[in-house]
Amino acid sequence: MSVFETVAVIGGGAWGTALAQASAMAGRATTLVVRTPEQADRINAARTNEAALPGQALLPNVTATSDPSEADVVVLAVPAQATRTLLSGFDPQLLAGRPVVLSAKGLETGTLARQSEILADMAPDAIGFVLSGPSFAADVAAGRPTAVTLAGDDANLTSDLAAALAGPSFRPYAADDRVGVEIAGALKNVYALACGAVDGAQLGASARAALIARGYAEMARMVTAMGGSAHTLTGLAGLGDLTLTCTSVQSRNYQFGMALGAGRRTEDILGSGAKLAEGVATAPVAAALARSLGVDAPLIDAVDAVVAGKADIATVVAGLMSRPLKREA
Repeated sequence: MSVFETVAVIGGGAWGTALAQASAMAGRATTLVVRTPEQADRINAARTNEAALPGQALLPNVTATSDPSEADVVVLAVPAQATRTLLSGFDPQLLAGRPVVLSAKGLETGTLARQSEILADMAPDAIGFVLSGPSFAADVAAGRPTAVTLAGDDANLTSDLAAALAGPSFRPYAADDRVGVEIAGALKNVYALACGAVDGAQLGASARAALIARGYAEMARMVTAMGGSAHTLTGLAGLGDLTLTCTSVQSRNYQFGMALGAGRRTEDILGSGAKLAEGVATAPVAAALARSLGVDAPLIDAVDAVVAGKADIATVVAGLMSRPLKREA
């Protein structure tokens, strides 16, 4: 029998709902922690979270609640910029010695911190894990085949937790490079904005493919400068997630980038009710992080400029195309 029998997923959005469903498929008694008792009551009565994943029936072993209770495993499924605020409402002792799985993909504005660094700051005795990889919420919740990476510091514990969360269609593969997995997960959203912008500006599939390849190389420079392993990028959390997010209109970041490429401004897109695109907040943070590390990151800088309204996609592409030619390493 697994020592991880109960799972609490905190965050009632599409991704949190999907992860609760995946946990239930793995046979775990799962609570989906949402904002209000009224929201929990609606989900429990309808057996679906219509606001987040319309039409997706929840498994019987998923129960919604607005009152977090103790569980063997805690999964945080809130936006990257909300992680610190969420954790500030928890007694750190409630998470002490407990596996906490971080599923947001982004760097914190102001501090430049990774998600696991925020957890270490707010709940230093929690056992942090990072979940990342090519996965759309709708696919995970519907039980479509999905493979992801679960990274942690203790190899045996990470493998045990991955096995406990694995179901017939959701397959977490254990890894030990938390830094590499986190940086890859955050940066792929920035590159997805760029790829969407290329599409929105109708610059062609060749330009998008070149951007993905150069983005991969840039990501490797960032990961190794942070102390992570470039080898991580050959797996699910690197190439797998980068490919998915940079090529599919299901990606919120790709959709946002398409709007930018078509000439719309960031504030107008946000004002029109666009869904959260983590890369929008991460782009300026990643640019600042690259500068602090002394890493050459022209693509991140370009996305930051477009998101900030300091340049349009045509100007940025012209600048990138005029950079000095170098030998490809």
